[in-house]
Amino acid sequence: MSKRYSALSLAVEGLRGHPGWAPVWRHPKPQPAYDAAIVGGGGHGLAAAYYLAKLHGVRRVAVLEKGWLGGGNTGRNTTVVRSNYFYPESVALYDLALRLYEGLSRDLNYNIMLSQRGIINVAHSDAEMEICARLANAMQINGVDAELFGPEQVRRVAPAMNFDPQARYPVFGGVWHQRGGTARHDGVAWGYARAADALGVDIIQNCAVEDFLIEGGVCKGVITAAGTIRAERVGLAAAAHSATLAAKAGFELPVRVYTLQAMVSEPVKPVLDTVVLTLGTGTYVSQSDKGEFVFGGGLDRITSFAQRGNPPVHELVVAGLLDAFPGFGQLKLMRQWAGIVDVVPDSSPLIGPSPVPGLFLNCGWGTGGFKAIPAGGWLLAHLIAKGEHHPISRPFDLDRFARGALIDEAAGSGIAH
Repeated sequence: MSKRYSALSLAVEGLRGHPGWAPVWRHPKPQPAYDAAIVGGGGHGLAAAYYLAKLHGVRRVAVLEKGWLGGGNTGRNTTVVRSNYFYPESVALYDLALRLYEGLSRDLNYNIMLSQRGIINVAHSDAEMEICARLANAMQINGVDAELFGPEQVRRVAPAMNFDPQARYPVFGGVWHQRGGTARHDGVAWGYARAADALGVDIIQNCAVEDFLIEGGVCKGVITAAGTIRAERVGLAAAAHSATLAAKAGFELPVRVYTLQAMVSEPVKPVLDTVVLTLGTGTYVSQSDKGEFVFGGGLDRITSFAQRGNPPVHELVVAGLLDAFPGFGQLKLMRQWAGIVDVVPDSSPLIGPSPVPGLFLNCGWGTGGFKAIPAGGWLLAHLIAKGEHHPISRPFDLDRFARGALIDEAAGSGIAH
């Protein structure tokens, strides 16, 4: 919208079905051929299309989404962004994402509501404090902001926590990451979609990819519900469905799919202006701009494609929240949801060429997909345009399993994998 609307005009426009509002992006029919096709219309796929068009001049691009834009994990997460990881390879990757996030509203001319309110990983024992010290040291060595906090410093940033020395999980301290925070998940998807569309990218919704077009051992396109679409190169950014699609192309990915659920409470006045992750329970929480507490925890440990979670894990996550914030016990839950996450054995993503020439991978993000959207798209665009790795993506190639060069970030994620 380019003009201002009064409350009355907004109501009238809504009742009329919004005929006076210009679409934010087009709804084109698929063309028979493109320079590149990207499977998956979530954040990573949309970002890859945008960076292909903007940075590499590849504008004959199709983004193919079986449902609606951002309807998968991009719209089913707790919106946290951060780069507090252990290994240099991971820090380079996630800090690229965070640096891109920091300029994304300006770059896209679309407010993604980035709020760098900081994130504190809270320790509850001497052993966890040792882990925090290692994490803070690793982050500082790798050039990322980190500060080791004691109990009083934690109290300063999260005064609503339970600081009783007799608590089940007493607060010993933690690691403070000031540049971490939250961003608006649908704003990220819509911002990339609008910007990519403006550069000529075709965003095609309700177009499921059913198979890959393989000619002479090379991927030459995709077979969709709307017919065959040829493409010089194809990017696969389908999150938890990536392994299923890879099987159609004739290879196996070391990916297991789990449910990760989250919840949101009724809104209250502001009492928590940072993101808190408790190492003892794996529960993490932030307060939204509307006053709701958005929180989650560990994975449902049974492989599943169900996007609803289950009551035992629901109870475990709520219990972890109330251990840390007993005062939240009277709040009502507004809603609960789940996403399906693609977890790789070393809890690090898969970025790089697939075993089939012409087909490139962006998957295996596990619980870290949203925070990595800008970097994931940026690196996939580089792969598709150049046909080779950027130095940041090289360590995350599928061949690391054959080389024994794993990047085990299960601890750095702060969430039980």
